[in-house]
Amino acid sequence: MVETRYIFVTGGVTSSLGKGIIASSLAKLLQSRGYSVTIQKLDPYINVDPGTLNPYEHGECYVTEDGAETDLDLGHYERFLNIPTSQANNVTTGKIYQAVISKERRGDYQGKTVQIIPHITDEIKRRIKILGSRGKCDIVITEIGGTVGDIESLPYIETVRQLKWELGAKALVIHLTLVPYLSASGELKTKPTQHSVKQLLENGVQPDVLVLRTEHHIDENIRAKVALFTNVSIDAVVQSIDVPSIYEVPLKMMEEKLDLTVLRKLDLPVRESADLELWKQFLFRLKNPEFSVDIALVGKYVELHDSYKSICEALIHAGAANNSKVNVKWIHSESINATTVEKKLRNVDGILVAPGFGHRGIKGKILAARFARENNIPYFGICLGMQVAVIEFARNILGLEDADSTEINPGTPHPVIDLMEQQKEVTDFGGTMRLGSYDCRLISRKSKVFGAYNKLSITERHRHRFEFNNAYLSRFESAGMKAVGINPDTDLVEIMEIPAHKWFVGVQFHPEYRSTVLNPHPLFVNFIKNALL
Repeated sequence: MVETRYIFVTGGVTSSLGKGIIASSLAKLLQSRGYSVTIQKLDPYINVDPGTLNPYEHGECYVTEDGAETDLDLGHYERFLNIPTSQANNVTTGKIYQAVISKERRGDYQGKTVQIIPHITDEIKRRIKILGSRGKCDIVITEIGGTVGDIESLPYIETVRQLKWELGAKALVIHLTLVPYLSASGELKTKPTQHSVKQLLENGVQPDVLVLRTEHHIDENIRAKVALFTNVSIDAVVQSIDVPSIYEVPLKMMEEKLDLTVLRKLDLPVRESADLELWKQFLFRLKNPEFSVDIALVGKYVELHDSYKSICEALIHAGAANNSKVNVKWIHSESINATTVEKKLRNVDGILVAPGFGHRGIKGKILAARFARENNIPYFGICLGMQVAVIEFARNILGLEDADSTEINPGTPHPVIDLMEQQKEVTDFGGTMRLGSYDCRLISRKSKVFGAYNKLSITERHRHRFEFNNAYLSRFESAGMKAVGINPDTDLVEIMEIPAHKWFVGVQFHPEYRSTVLNPHPLFVNFIKNALL
């Protein structure tokens, strides 16, 4: 165990350059050389967490093992590193101010005036150092959300300045910027990068490494020019060119020797050769599929694909595991009705109904579940996707025409999906109880899901307040929809399945959160396998 080193990843020029992917790729390379690495995200918004944010605002909300609702970048961290994150891996401005104000109210500051410096920056420093102070990580990579120059990010940049001063050679700053290409002149332009670094320097932070996002290869002349204007050594000016898949980025960064540059600057030994053989095997299968499969992803946020980021990545992992390309057909649930459902779904090999909240688009999701059931098309319902399958079955097989979820229709005479008893007094949206990992016991070795997991006890992550109503369970099972997964502590239904169907599975949990490059989720793998048949 070495003394913990800290790497800060900042961004300039524009947002959405891929700081999370660069941080994850670097972490993967360092991990492959034998170092224990973790990554955290500092988000500058004032929300306490993204749990109450509309997906159109910030993409999906990613849930950790310990039940934290976090930024979607934590999903990338887990998918690349194959290790779980926790609530300590995502810090927001809301959390920082909430903690400082709570201390002020308790009198912890002994009557002093509470200010950005030192109180807010001290709290940020404390959160950054938590992961390193536990003694489990050689290197902590901290990604700072937003763009240098944003007023919201200033306290974080100031904290980086202080930590660089305090930690000396044990801290390093990587700055990611854009080098745009002007087709009119046929030139790559470095001026935005120069201005971005200048902004950092005005805040007292000298970057140690520059990663230049580009659509065209950057030659040595451009690297030299950037190095000259930014006080960064030319061997620490790294190109990050656009690639078809995010999973190619670690190999591109290895070609650029980013990991070796970082280890040298942090005064850490190059312990061993980078072992990325399994990663390369995954990439080979991804880029050279033998088969192709069309999957309809039915949801109400399909305009923004990041709303279902983990599901998309889990499908990619499962496709590679089956030597197949997965073509996702994005279908807005509000576009599905009795006259359009067949046209939209008849040519797909599998149907996945995505999770969500609220009544918008619910009718289309129910119709999608019915179409899959009646036409023997593999169906995968996740969270709300499981619930709509239950509602559809109750209405059209059990004859309960008004069956519904009390989330959608509080007055339904047949609440086949109902609010958990523990949740009925909860009014704070941030107080959602069913968050994080819970145990599930598989009932039968003959079930489709046991064929996927090949074990009877599993653990999966949840994010919901409504559940299957066990008062109706016997009627469902008599009619052919079985509860094949049960929470052993509460008897809550976790998995519903139709054994007579080719592959019809609904899960109350979110399996997509646990799918990684090296460990694709077995349910997604089995779903794609059956869609190929």
